[in-house]
Amino acid sequence: MTRQDGRALWLRWLAANAFGEFFGLGLSLTALALYLSRAGEGRGIGAALLSFLVAVVSGVFEATVVSFAQFWAMRPWFPALRRRAWWLGTLVGALLAYVLGYLPSTIIDMGAASGQSAPAEEPAQWIVLLLAAGLGLGAGALLSFAQWLALRRAARGAGAWIPANMLAWMLSMPLIFWGIDLAQKVQPLHLTVLIMAGVLLLAGALAGGVHGLFLVLIAARNRA
Repeated sequence: MTRQDGRALWLRWLAANAFGEFFGLGLSLTALALYLSRAGEGRGIGAALLSFLVAVVSGVFEATVVSFAQFWAMRPWFPALRRRAWWLGTLVGALLAYVLGYLPSTIIDMGAASGQSAPAEEPAQWIVLLLAAGLGLGAGALLSFAQWLALRRAARGAGAWIPANMLAWMLSMPLIFWGIDLAQKVQPLHLTVLIMAGVLLLAGALAGGVHGLFLVLIAARNRA
């Protein structure tokens, strides 16, 4: 595999992840925001569980868009990979990662709704970002494990895919959390949308750039 060939794969992969997260995660967040705006200020346990379910199911949008974009990027270098297998792997991993991501806040909301705990004070931003990095490690492992099951059938050395995603999302998740926090503090609405759009694009590019390096190494091993 030539250096030019590896660069072409990396650039395709970076673009696929940047725009895949821009549209996919953007759709997921928009769907959740629309539901919450229509659901109103429900505070019961049932409302918290329903919001959790909607949040997790919204991950279907991100998984589908991102998986198709990724498959387009990697297909020339991994001809044995099947689109359906990659989509299913991404879908299962994304839904598990969404469960991990939304479960802590749901438990807190349910505790507050039942009257068993007082509303928690918001921690300092550096703590939130540190927790986001930890969440990225866990979510990256969940997301990539099911993808690895599909990739290992089409390529040697696919085991690197799991730590690659853990590293990528450890770096990208704090950027997403920071962007959401910033977007909630600004007005008017179009500025909020612009900030989130830019953050999603950058986060996707960062994640793609990191695990794309590992993907190039896997592709090189299979073309050696």
